[in-house]
Amino acid sequence: MKEKILVTGGTGYIGSHTTVELQNAGYDVVIIDNLSNSSRKVLDGIEAITGIRPEFVEGDCTDIETLRALFKAHPGIKGIINFAASKAVGESIEKPLLYYRNNLMTLINLLELMPEEGVKGIVFSSSCTVYGEPDRNPIDETAPIKPATSPYGNTKQISEEIIRDFVHSGAPVKSIILRYFNPVGAHPSAKIGELPVGVPQNLVPYLTQTAAGIRKELTVFGDDYDTPDGSCIRDYINVVDLAKAHVIAMKRMLEREDTENVEIFNLGTGRGVSVLELIESFERSTGVKVPHRIGPRREGDIEKIWAEPRHANEVLAWVARETLDDTMRSAWAWQQTLK
Repeated sequence: MKEKILVTGGTGYIGSHTTVELQNAGYDVVIIDNLSNSSRKVLDGIEAITGIRPEFVEGDCTDIETLRALFKAHPGIKGIINFAASKAVGESIEKPLLYYRNNLMTLINLLELMPEEGVKGIVFSSSCTVYGEPDRNPIDETAPIKPATSPYGNTKQISEEIIRDFVHSGAPVKSIILRYFNPVGAHPSAKIGELPVGVPQNLVPYLTQTAAGIRKELTVFGDDYDTPDGSCIRDYINVVDLAKAHVIAMKRMLEREDTENVEIFNLGTGRGVSVLELIESFERSTGVKVPHRIGPRREGDIEKIWAEPRHANEVLAWVARETLDDTMRSAWAWQQTLK
């Protein structure tokens, strides 16, 4: 029988897609989520895709006693994938203490309990924001960590340091840190996708809501950057491709003894796409126009960054396969199911 995995923030966007891939790979999954930015209905979508309803605990990972009770109620958890974090750059500038409390306390609590509960490894959801404004692109894992441009990015930097320090102290745990670029799209079944509570903080759900007439127009934050069309450039990665990388990372931690105790991988496509190019891809692939305007630059935004994913390609045998047009079609199909 496959191992039992705890997915924190598992009803969220990336967490739900990763739960699907874990269950498809034969793992037993326990989810904990406080539903602050997700819905219990996501469990229905996961079950519809996989035929299995994951165990679910509604709770807040910043409360260590809640986590302790979870481990007692669900013994035998061998690995953790940690998605329980607030994740919007703009909001983090407005509410820094929320981000530091939520993102750091969750990780500290999990690490503290891992040796007690015999948990072997943790896959940590990190971000390309740790590179700040990079000196060069594409960017690989050897690039320097720059001062964060937002509290959100800073929580990812600090979290990585906490993991390294904890493992270095002799704690009997392993970790794989996955630095994502920009996850977008939805499951091809359109049963799960990005479902933010309230006004979306991320580009694609705001874009699809605008295309659906829910929002009046999309604001592109700046068209005067040093890029071909003046808008920011990012590396947009399909969320299912991203989810599959977590399953590979977990298998590597649990089954191999010959790996480093802390490993870091960039997860991206290796291709930079501007915000205006993303809008064009959506309109081209769906035939639906997106009302948009150019607004002022947004504090905390990086000008341009995209991945050099070769390390993940070679070591994990993982590759981002989905095209941007297909990814945009999946995001639109998901939006249409929400009408």
